[in-house]
Amino acid sequence: MATIKIKQVRSKIKCPNVQKLTLEALGLKKMNAVVEHEATPQILGMVARVHNLVEVIK
Repeated sequence: MATIKIKQVRSKIKCPNVQKLTLEALGLKKMNAVVEHEATPQILGMVARVHNLVEVIK
């Protein structure tokens, strides 16, 4: 499967707890952190949940 890079571009300070937990599950702990995951439906759903905080780098 293809891999995608996910970069956190906004802070999680005033976000709902669900979005904070989703960012941690993706492995994003700090601003401008980049992680690489396989593009599975589960990962894409998590990215869709926090679309306002992250950027997908292809």
